Amino acid sequence: MKKALISSAQNALITNYDGTSGYRVAEVVDEAFEVNPTELFWVDCEDDVQADIYYYDTSDNTIKIIPIEPEPEPEPETP
Repeated sequence: MKKALISSAQNALITNYDGTSGYRVAEVVDEAFEVNPTELFWVDCEDDVQADIYYYDTSDNTIKIIPIEPEPEPEPETP
């Protein structure tokens, strides 16, 4: 199991297109190292988690993939 470094600094709060929000996953490593606890903290994560592709959801304290907004459907051509 890897460790995800979560940035809880004010500017690290992200809001996704679907209204979900949480903190940025700044780094994923095998072993945690000392960080400034006022702006960063560690959580266990799955091995496939990647920084800046996942976020830490503060509503349930889990790591989730950042949702991608679907492409709009093209409008049908009119003859």
